Amino acid sequence: MDEPLASPATAVGTDRSIARIVDNLGAVVHAPEETLRLTVLCLIAEGHLIIEDLPGVGKTTLAKALARSVDCSFSRLQFTPDLLPSDITGVNVFNQRSNELEFRPGPVFANLLLVDEINRASPKTQAALLECMQEDQVTVDGHSYELVRPFMVVATQNPVEYEGTYPLPEAQLDRFTMRLAIGYPPLADEARMLTEQTVDEPLESLQSVATGAEVMELVERARGVFVEESLNRYVVALLRQTRHDERLYVGASPRAGIALLRVAKALALAAGRDFVQPDDVKAIAGPVLAHRLMLAPEARAAGLTATRLVDDALEHTPVPV
Repeated sequence: MDEPLASPATAVGTDRSIARIVDNLGAVVHAPEETLRLTVLCLIAEGHLIIEDLPGVGKTTLAKALARSVDCSFSRLQFTPDLLPSDITGVNVFNQRSNELEFRPGPVFANLLLVDEINRASPKTQAALLECMQEDQVTVDGHSYELVRPFMVVATQNPVEYEGTYPLPEAQLDRFTMRLAIGYPPLADEARMLTEQTVDEPLESLQSVATGAEVMELVERARGVFVEESLNRYVVALLRQTRHDERLYVGASPRAGIALLRVAKALALAAGRDFVQPDDVKAIAGPVLAHRLMLAPEARAAGLTATRLVDDALEHTPVPV
């Protein structure tokens, strides 16, 4: 018989570690707790996050608060049409003293990289993120450089303003583990936020509640969470349900299934369990799968959304007993 992943005391400690980071984010970002929780789970699942929402709701603040909460290095890139791939990855510069080329690392060499308005840069520049998001490395002039861990890309984009933008290709969207929205805060929270931001900005005094090493420990523990074979088959059946849906032009890829299971493991870990339940998969299916689906023209005309079709796929996929 396999030994349990953790003792009850360790499991409770893990649960509190994740909750502590979530609470720390909540002290700065007035967003639904579930959104903050999913952001932390994305980090523990070694994933990348795209936040798609209106300007001024706290997308950039959330990324900064996450970096400060886990005491990790942070870089920010404002994507613009004139940005070059070398502005992201770095470039080789000739050193006249040593008579050699020296590599000058770009902003991507950080634990958390915020890419603001990712759809405003050209496709050539957007593609500079593909290798680092998938393989945790950057290749410049034939030489590969490993990125630091944990490594996470948090990208933002405006869902209503498309003039002068370049929509992300499916290959890049598929590399983002989750897509989230923050939304407007409730009236009381928004009123309190006005006082906070005009007197003493909370982000400036935010203290870290975890180290990078502790985050990596959570990452390794999440990797070790047990998944029964029937649950693997359930995830595959869910993916195939989207591929066979005539309302979808493109369904979920195998990479989507890997991301779904990784986040489900992180969710189980946060709940203090050493195994994944079907409810874990159901709980995060929408944020993980919806942005990867391409709706057929007829479905768009009918007013359907990708999230609605994910819910339909969950309803039509038998749950393992």
